[in-house]
Amino acid sequence: MLEALSYQFIQHAIIAGILVSFISGIIGSLVVVNRMVFLAGGIAHASYGGIGLALFLGLPIFLGTSIFAVLAALIIAAVTMKQKENMDTFIGLIWAVGMAIGIILVDLTPGYNVDLMSYLFGSILAVDENDLYFMVVLFLAIILILAFWYKKILAVSYDSEYAALCGINAKFFYALILVLSALTVVIAIKVVGLILVIALLTIPVYIAQELSSSLARMMILSGFIASFFTLSGLWLSYTFNVTSGASIILVSALFFILFKIFKGEK
Repeated sequence: MLEALSYQFIQHAIIAGILVSFISGIIGSLVVVNRMVFLAGGIAHASYGGIGLALFLGLPIFLGTSIFAVLAALIIAAVTMKQKENMDTFIGLIWAVGMAIGIILVDLTPGYNVDLMSYLFGSILAVDENDLYFMVVLFLAIILILAFWYKKILAVSYDSEYAALCGINAKFFYALILVLSALTVVIAIKVVGLILVIALLTIPVYIAQELSSSLARMMILSGFIASFFTLSGLWLSYTFNVTSGASIILVSALFFILFKIFKGEK
């Protein structure tokens, strides 16, 4: 693959893969620790409505999907904080309605010629400079948020009720984590696709969680593990001419199984 490094689209794919891996590692750690995997899954599938909206209105895909995903995250945050007993039903509803809206808007879009499979299963080789700018801005925003609020996010993540008693606005940080999860889902769709995005958010985190003694270390280690999975999957995709998103997730799953086997033997 060394000769391929001279191609700009490969360079973009590698940079995007590393950026998305570290963003997914950081936010995925918060999703897992806060037990929001199902909520993140609901946001991911609801984001298809944003893809349909962007196509219908002629907006950039990232912009339309981001707006839709953030709105879905805020609605989920508002409802789940008040009606936790009905959370599963409501997430399922958001999941289905979002995808239905996306499908209808795509059907109503005249003369569209976009390969929707690339949004379902990823197309990291199609990343352009505008996509990279979006990823860099989100990565820097996440780093700044953690730099200012790490201790409060840590407190809310492990014991939200105690954090609230200490004067921390637990509802705000709950919503913030969901919004960041929504934006992470949007950029990860470009790499592994809407269908597989939750695997990228969770598999590296589960491995890192077993090897870490703190949330900060879990975030950093998750980023490195996800980067290894992403670059390995990208190499397989280029070498064997197969879908990049599926390759990345299969590499992740294989190493997860090997990790569990090795850990179980010790």
